[in-house]
Amino acid sequence: MKDFFYAIQDLFVNVLFAPYDALRALELESWFAANTISWIFLAIGFVAMVYWMKQLKIFNDNNEEDKSVSSHSFL
Repeated sequence: MKDFFYAIQDLFVNVLFAPYDALRALELESWFAANTISWIFLAIGFVAMVYWMKQLKIFNDNNEEDKSVSSHSFL
């Protein structure tokens, strides 16, 4: 059973975290290059937020939202 947990440790440390080790080594050379993954996720999040706001505006312009005070039964 002990070997099973050592195998899991070996998988994560030597295989799955290898890209993060490469990014950590790259940070000494270029901070922007090491944070490319973060920049990509930031751009995806920004595009998703803009899309979401556009969709909200479409529904708001069509007056599909029930804005009455007692729109829910528990109010």
